[in-house]
Amino acid sequence: MNDWLIPDWPAPAGVRACVTTRSGGFSLPPYEGFNLGDHVGDDPSAVAANRDVLSQTLGCAPAWLSQVHSVRAVEADLQAVHSADASWTARRGVACAVLTADCLPALFCDRAGSRVAAAHAGWRGLAGGVLEATLDALEVDGDELLVWLGPAIGAQVFEVGGEVREAFIGTHGEAERAFVPSANTGRYIADIYQLARIRLAARGVTAVYGGGFCTFSDPRFYSYRRANPTGRFASLVWLE
Repeated sequence: MNDWLIPDWPAPAGVRACVTTRSGGFSLPPYEGFNLGDHVGDDPSAVAANRDVLSQTLGCAPAWLSQVHSVRAVEADLQAVHSADASWTARRGVACAVLTADCLPALFCDRAGSRVAAAHAGWRGLAGGVLEATLDALEVDGDELLVWLGPAIGAQVFEVGGEVREAFIGTHGEAERAFVPSANTGRYIADIYQLARIRLAARGVTAVYGGGFCTFSDPRFYSYRRANPTGRFASLVWLE
């Protein structure tokens, strides 16, 4: 589609990636547009039609997950929908896909262009280690990986409670700098992109691109905090 995002990262030849928007599609309000989430209450036939358009446009098959805010990473599977929040593949023509609407999508590839992965990181999954689990599943050294951070809720509006801050700084003290006290007592404004970069750097992954989006304020994307119920957009990466 014309307004889908193409990640700006130095991925090797043969690695393709994109992020859908809500433009086009068959879904009606409140999911209007190109909703790809089949778990949000949208008409199943509209979601199926949107997913068909996606597969035809990409020229490959997305491997969908049943996302449960876990830290489980699985091999991308076109024959089954696994309960997990990240997938990886070394097979060509299989797209690792995650659905989000404020949570952080992270796309991975190795410098050799032989493996790719996608992860869905809400604050629970991010604090729990879903990015690290994805790295473990890829079995590639950190300095041989590239990561792109896709559209998520921006640091200006991501207000969280003190328990969220403690969940991060309890294991990574430097994460404290990603939290700024908000005007509401006991609440903080969190920078999910900075939190992801801190955790990736701790595993030796410093070639991290993307970030700087805000799904809450950008009408191109679905946002759970802006409107609930709402749809989901997809972030995908695959090997040609």
